[in-house]
Amino acid sequence: MGNYLNPDNSKFQRAVNSDIYVDKTGLIKYTNRVMNTMQAYVCVSRPRRFGKSMAADMLTAYYSKGCDSREVFSGLEITEDETFDRYLNKYDTVFLNVQEFLSRSSNVKELLERVEGKVIRELKKQYPDVELYDENDLAETMQDIFAESECPFIVIIDEWDCIFREFKHDKAAQEIYLDFLRDLLKDKEYIYLAYMT
Repeated sequence: MGNYLNPDNSKFQRAVNSDIYVDKTGLIKYTNRVMNTMQAYVCVSRPRRFGKSMAADMLTAYYSKGCDSREVFSGLEITEDETFDRYLNKYDTVFLNVQEFLSRSSNVKELLERVEGKVIRELKKQYPDVELYDENDLAETMQDIFAESECPFIVIIDEWDCIFREFKHDKAAQEIYLDFLRDLLKDKEYIYLAYMT
């Protein structure tokens, strides 16, 4: 269990424990259906306070190999679905809150170096025996690990668009960021689901 790779289910557990929790686990039925298809790239944009981050935490708790979430989901809608057991806690799951990285970075290049460095560090701890071609390149590291482990990745990115709010007049920074996401996610066999809010 890590901070970015295979996090635990504590954030979602906190949400479920709250008086104002609304069961949105029906979303998992949808993500299970599109997993490892051409539709496995999901981007949700809704107004603030819509529950996007909670949904990202829910998906992380469901897919992450870093925890056992059966008890957390007990009594929720998804447990009635035939796919519930098939995908529960079976995937290497990368969870990123881009706003968190942005608050510790002065520019987009620094942000992306921080993302790659943090995630690669956890991947190397999880897979110390995998020979990496370029241990500074996140996409190649994930590809090498997938080739050895045959365990695909779920990538969940919260606040993915904060770059466009903070650097709204810096088109070059926006392009660098979009190129990073394209290289990491697009047409990669190791990505079974990418979910961004």
